[in-house]
Amino acid sequence: MIYRRRRPILLGSLVMVLVAAVFALPVFSELGNGNDFDDPSAEAVTARDAVVAATGTYAAPQLVALVRLEASADSAFGLGRIRTVARAMQHPGVASVVAYQPGGDERLVSRDRRSTYLLATYKEDERGATDAIEARMRAYEFVTLGGGAIAGPQVGDQVSLDILRAEIIAFPLLFLLSLIVFRSAVSALLPVAVGGATILLTFLAIRVINAHVNPMSIYALNLINGLGLGLAIDYSLFMVSRFREELAVGRTREEALAVTMRTAGHVVFFSAITVACALAALIVFRQRFLYSMGVGGALCALIAAGVSLTLLPALLGVLGEKVNAGGPRRWKEAIAREAAGEKSGFWYRHSQRVMRRPIPFATAAAVVLIALGLPFLRIDFTGIDASVLPSDQTARIVDDAIKAEFPPSETAPIYVAVAPGTPAAEVRAFAARLPAPVAPPGVGEGQIDLIAPGAALGERAKDLVRDVRATDAPFDFWVGGQTAQFLDQQQSLRDHLPIALAILCTTTLLILFVMLRSVVLPIKALVMNLLTISAAFGLLVLVYQDGHLEWLFRFDSQGAIESSQPVLLFAVAFGLSTDYGVFLLGRIKELHDDGFSNEEAVALGLQRTGRIVTFAAALMVIAIGCFVTAQIIFIKQLGFGVAVAVLIDATIVRALLVPALMRLLGDWNWWVPRPIAKLLPA
Repeated sequence: MIYRRRRPILLGSLVMVLVAAVFALPVFSELGNGNDFDDPSAEAVTARDAVVAATGTYAAPQLVALVRLEASADSAFGLGRIRTVARAMQHPGVASVVAYQPGGDERLVSRDRRSTYLLATYKEDERGATDAIEARMRAYEFVTLGGGAIAGPQVGDQVSLDILRAEIIAFPLLFLLSLIVFRSAVSALLPVAVGGATILLTFLAIRVINAHVNPMSIYALNLINGLGLGLAIDYSLFMVSRFREELAVGRTREEALAVTMRTAGHVVFFSAITVACALAALIVFRQRFLYSMGVGGALCALIAAGVSLTLLPALLGVLGEKVNAGGPRRWKEAIAREAAGEKSGFWYRHSQRVMRRPIPFATAAAVVLIALGLPFLRIDFTGIDASVLPSDQTARIVDDAIKAEFPPSETAPIYVAVAPGTPAAEVRAFAARLPAPVAPPGVGEGQIDLIAPGAALGERAKDLVRDVRATDAPFDFWVGGQTAQFLDQQQSLRDHLPIALAILCTTTLLILFVMLRSVVLPIKALVMNLLTISAAFGLLVLVYQDGHLEWLFRFDSQGAIESSQPVLLFAVAFGLSTDYGVFLLGRIKELHDDGFSNEEAVALGLQRTGRIVTFAAALMVIAIGCFVTAQIIFIKQLGFGVAVAVLIDATIVRALLVPALMRLLGDWNWWVPRPIAKLLPA
């Protein structure tokens, strides 16, 4: 059908992509990152909303102005600067400005007493306060603005810049590598075209969902960009390679396309469903960051398959033998030699070598993967604050200065929100029993600010939150603040993780079972995926937690991993690992169904897919690995983790574990109970 209607399909696809290009790109300005890491049902969120409802103002300061006084904070010159900045921070949307006064809160003054910071707390209706204050502060070189009101937009802008940088780096590299893989300029352009169409269509879908269904996080665009390129290129590689293979054996253009759709197209369909289900498991989490990644990633996988199974075959139907154009004669001769001498090829000989000694190879591979995964056992977690920004951003400068130069501060306080209507005397009596001093000026309307010990995400601050929450009171109260939000986030992740894992594993097993018609192979694929991901987690800890290779990847280690990264990395890496397993096992099954023995099917399957899967993995590493050029550290962590997972899967797992285990299990690889086999579709 596609061959007969190839030109109308191409025209319709062109119109659709042009429409997507026009209407999708505004998504960058429409998506935000506010409260992306909070569970809406968490106690800290309830506390924040209770304070806003009771007072009409936010519970914590949104804007921080770091002031370099160039004199003592108690001098006339220093106090004059403080009063100047305080006046500039006044705005109809600002509820209060806290500034140092002689004899006042010493935490607002640096240890050398030559710097201070002012805190602005916004009303619920802030009326563009941040933009107005930023404009005024440009006249004062000695003032640097930070806080959540500044950090949020800076993170969003940085994400957009990171995506642009990744595209600028990735597209030329992907085209050059595709040229080497396909040995044809025409063929090399096809994956890039499919990838571009996939990204634009997915951006458009996310924009529609954000406007009409549920707000999405801007961070999802990073994943869509890398995953869209990677999957589209993978699928194009397998479709185009199979089409050229069928043309080479003398089939007509229409026959070659039919065989390609029935074989490679079949595998692409199952691969996309598997990746989409793995990423869709993230939708069960309540954090916008995670469920946006799940929605964006699942849509991206399905759209990549849709484009690869409509636009791409239509292009192949139009091009026919011209798909090999644009390459020197020796490249075409190399393609013919590889097809004619597949039993003497590297991957065939390698698989035979592994299958002659399967136990040593399988044992060595498993030991290496387990050893790489051991550092994951000592992982530490951290949250999201201004420290994720590059060091030259103003919010990061302010955050670093306050941490290094000032006493423990209230820029990220722990506070208690009390139920409306609670008598003031009861609130004061309760505050007197709390295991921490009350911050000046004392108990406010519906809110008690506490002075937390140590860093906001340190163990002492966490213990304080737990102790306050365990304190008895004759009224309802909720504990909020950065420390409480972090603890609630971790608890929310733990609560929803079992459901997500159950969805991911169950759907993967069922999809592979239907595709491969085997009980053993899906279970084996699941175990190998877990080994791959554990090794990637271990390397992530070694690099980003321990700080190894900081000089290479240009980051400052936080001494911990952002707490949602393991969940996100597990879903993405699991889906992509299954993706390559589907390509390889699908070809092996095809050969086994054609009458080849188990060992011969494995050897020929590796030979026929080895070069393609190797380059597909390399292309995916470039597409996703470009995230390590990002300036946001947890985006770097995602790019690094997925890239090493793909590398491990495409080398140690595919080259050693798969042939060794396939040889050890023999015909048991294809076992399925007879009653269940009758239920499967033909």
